[in-house]
Amino acid sequence: FFSQIIPFLVMIASRAPRAFLRAASALPSSSSLSPASTARPQHRNMATEKQLFQQIQSTKNIMKITSSMKMVSAAKLKGDENRLYAARPYNKWATTLTGEPSPVPEGADIADAEFLDIPDNSLIVPLTSDKGLCGGVNSFISRGVRGMCAKLDSTGRKSSVVVVGDKGRSQMRRTVGEKIVSAATEVQTPYNFDLAAAITSEVFAAGRDYAAVVIVYNEFVNSATYKQVYKVITPMSSTGPDESMVEYEFEPDVKNEVIEDLSEYLLCSHLFHSLMEAAASEQSARMAAMENATKNAGEMVDSLTLQYNRARQARITTELIEIISGASAIEG
Repeated sequence: FFSQIIPFLVMIASRAPRAFLRAASALPSSSSLSPASTARPQHRNMATEKQLFQQIQSTKNIMKITSSMKMVSAAKLKGDENRLYAARPYNKWATTLTGEPSPVPEGADIADAEFLDIPDNSLIVPLTSDKGLCGGVNSFISRGVRGMCAKLDSTGRKSSVVVVGDKGRSQMRRTVGEKIVSAATEVQTPYNFDLAAAITSEVFAAGRDYAAVVIVYNEFVNSATYKQVYKVITPMSSTGPDESMVEYEFEPDVKNEVIEDLSEYLLCSHLFHSLMEAAASEQSARMAAMENATKNAGEMVDSLTLQYNRARQARITTELIEIISGASAIEG
């Protein structure tokens, strides 16, 4: 076989200089070249085998990362669920005083609620996360706070915002930035009561003359579902028609101090429970997002592998045709 191919290659090599001279004589002179003819040559948009192979390997690496993040989120979700189930009974006394959180109607968005139960001069505390890659957990809260502020402004009710979480701060800075008075970011996880107490101190440091504190967060339902709710917490009063805990007797001159301390502890308890709900919702959303990302990466690997096999088969077929054509030319 090689005894037939070698003379054929020699013949092509001997004819190449003459073909090159004929092609050079047919080219236009440098003075007649137009700007279009001096432009850079256009390349095909078809990916080569090497590029496809690199895309396959990088996509497989991404799939490994997303799969690992899913398993990590599943492990963290178990711990957050345990802490949440322990926090719910702990917060029953606070729920008895302030009532259940206001849910969003089924199938509706929190931004579409009317917020008629929120008084004038309220402080809104949205709970978001410091990290992303968790679906729409932070976007839903940010959109809800934006709609809440718009509804309150349209009815002449003033409001301020204290943001918890870096993602929420970066999103709300563009929409309600003028209302943000403080932000708590880079908080330590898993959440604990000390964090809730620190946030409560930030809220009270922002001002004690607010008519209500509104906590906006994601309520955990199960590993695949969460919903947006908000709590309206009004301060407890020791005098007047809205006097709190009238069924209890207090020592003289101590009721004001007790009610003030109890109000702060009430807000701290609600914040702790809301943080537990938000943490479980974040991990469940991240687990679902990483599962979808892993599935999409697998489908992309299958598609790229098919393209790679087709390109490889086309190259091998072309090389075989060239070899057979050369051998046929020599025999002819």
